[in-house]
This record gives sequence, structure tokens and C-alpha cells, in this order.
Amino acid sequence: MVNRRLVQLLSVGFISGCFCLGIGIGVFIRFGQLLPSDAATSSTESNSFPFAVPEPLPPGGEETFPDTITIKAVGDIIPGTNFPNYRLPRDRNKLLPNSVREQLEGADILLGNFETSLTNYPYTTKDISRGQVFAFRSPPAYAELFADAGFNVFNLANNHAMDFGAVGFQDTVNNLAAVGIATLGLKNQILYLEANNIAIAMIGFSPYDMYNSIHNLEAAQALVTEAKNNANVVIVSMHAGAEGTGALHVKNQTEFFYGENRGNSIQFARTMIDAGADLVLGHGPHVPRAIEIYKGKLIAYSLGNFLGYRTLSTDAETGYSMILEVELSSKGDLVSSKIIPVHMNRQGIPYIDQRFRTVELMRSLNRQAFPNNPVKIDQKGKIVVMNDVKKEK
Repeated sequence: MVNRRLVQLLSVGFISGCFCLGIGIGVFIRFGQLLPSDAATSSTESNSFPFAVPEPLPPGGEETFPDTITIKAVGDIIPGTNFPNYRLPRDRNKLLPNSVREQLEGADILLGNFETSLTNYPYTTKDISRGQVFAFRSPPAYAELFADAGFNVFNLANNHAMDFGAVGFQDTVNNLAAVGIATLGLKNQILYLEANNIAIAMIGFSPYDMYNSIHNLEAAQALVTEAKNNANVVIVSMHAGAEGTGALHVKNQTEFFYGENRGNSIQFARTMIDAGADLVLGHGPHVPRAIEIYKGKLIAYSLGNFLGYRTLSTDAETGYSMILEVELSSKGDLVSSKIIPVHMNRQGIPYIDQRFRTVELMRSLNRQAFPNNPVKIDQKGKIVVMNDVKKEK
């Protein structure tokens, strides 16, 4: 893994009507070690960017940083469940094979959409006696698996992070924080990070009012604008859209799934770019979706499933997955990006796909969804932006 510097500076948020998380304590992350910082403040108290105090440099040493950051992002993650029955592997390390771990390396930010609870709390908020209603609960110790693989941010603004209510959610946040993984999606939360001396803000959104809602565009715009005022780079995580193989094609219209309003992904993502976001990463449909360049910014409408041990379907395109790698400049401009193809086996374990099936799927989806868009995907997954990029009106 590359030598990287990541500082978590501020995380403010609460779950409306459930509990108050208050102000997150900043942590300084270097090579997996956590050191406390005094950098914590409320976004309502100050608009200044609160920098953490770094570790002292060696005598005579000077720290230098590249002028870009590398983000790697994956889709939906469920590492098995022990509720209502036992569906866990004998060895949790087999959930992330070495070939996948190697491709996860080298990121300043490694993000995933975490769709389970890390808790021992016995009571679910879901009525799992109803058809197509699921509650997932994974052992708290599994947090170490993802920290060891390099993950440092998880989005929790989704339809499973609250499967065990406020207690299970808080347990998940605490267990991830204990191993150095920050979390996104709390109501009114902006997560501020620093990597390579570049100030970064991250915000998570979903269709649900307990989180930052994709349905409230005005509030979402205000959060992104505030983030852009305080950081160089703003990254939005978006849980939106219908699910399954029938939902492969992103459309500029409101989508529904089992009667639930899952929002208009295109409208929301573009509105966030207009408000100041530099990168939008989508998840939730459980299949990959097209990638768009809008006003020079990359929008990935869905990264698909990444890990779903005996929980997520792997049939057809639900087994097609990816690691999306994006390099941004210190000003948030897109420098480069590529798709690292992944395929899940029948148990839902990811493997690097030497057949590049996800790449071919994405090339097809892009041709259908955005035939005139300047983004092109080559046969090896490199995302190429044509020289004649014109900003969309």
C-alpha cells in the first residue's frame, strides 16, 4: 500500500428522532494507527476548516505530498449474517481474497457501502416474516477484516444499516471507528478528511429521512455548498435507484422499488455537481450502472454488489462488480479513472475478473444511457474523457 496520510477532521451529525451522535472526535490516521486530535467543532458553530495537528516530523525532515488524491470505491458490502440464521464463513479472511486486496491498495480514500450492522444486539426493527424483507447482522470483529484491507470510509446511508435500530447502528459506528473506519450518512453530517495535504469533504445521501435525503434537494444543495466552502474536494455517496437486473439502465426519472420512492438518480447527482460536488458515487441497485461525465465531473450511478456472502444475489449482472479508481487534483478536477473488474462467485465472494465482464457491461450501458457523453471506456477499463468535452447546460 502506498505511503499515505489521512486525517479525519470533523464529523457532525445526528439521526433525527432516534438518537444524537453529536460531534465526532477527529482522528489522525497514518499507516493504520489512530492518534487522538483536538480537531472537533460543529458546522453550525464555525465555517473555518479545523486542521488537526500532525505527528512531529523526524529531525531535519520535510513532508512532501503529491498534488492529487486517489479514491477507490466499491459497491454494496454484506460479509454474511448471523441473523435470523447462521450464514458466516469459517474463516472471515476468505471473504476478501488476496487478489482483491492487492487491487484495493494504493488509495488515499477507500470507500464502500456497508449494508449490515456490526452488533450483538438481538432485536431487529424489520418484520422479516414478510416477503422480501431482510435484516442483516454481522459480528463486530468483522470490522478488523475491512480495516486490514485498507478501508477507511464506509457509507451507512442505506436500507440495512438500521436493521437493528439505533442501538445496532451506534454499535456499527463505534466498532468501525475503533479500527479507524469513518462513517458517512448521518443527518446533516459532513465528514471532513485530509489526504496529501488536501482538504476533503464527504457526504452520504439516501431515500430515507433518517439520513440526508435525496428527496430534499434544497437541503442537499446546502450541505454540498457548505462542504465546498470548507474543503478543496467534495465527494458525494448516493444510495438511489431501483434494484436488480431490471434496473440496469439509469433513467432521468423517479424510480420505485416495491412501491418505495428511490429518487431520480440523474437529477440528484447532477444537482450535487451543480452545488459544488467533484465526484458522485452511487450504490443501491445491486447491479452496475453507467458512468457519466457532467460538467467535467465523474458520476458513477451504481458500483454494483462487491461482497455479499450468502446474502446478495449473484445471478447474471448482480454478480458483476468493480473497484472504481478515481484520481482528482487538489482542486477537485478529474485527472484519471478506471474500472477494475470484479466478479462474485456463487457464495458472493469477490474475485478479480480476468475476463473483463464488468468492463464490457459498462461499455454497453454507457452507449445506451449516454451515447453523446464525452466519457469512453476502453477494453481494459480505462475511462477516457474525449478532448472535446463540452459542459452540459
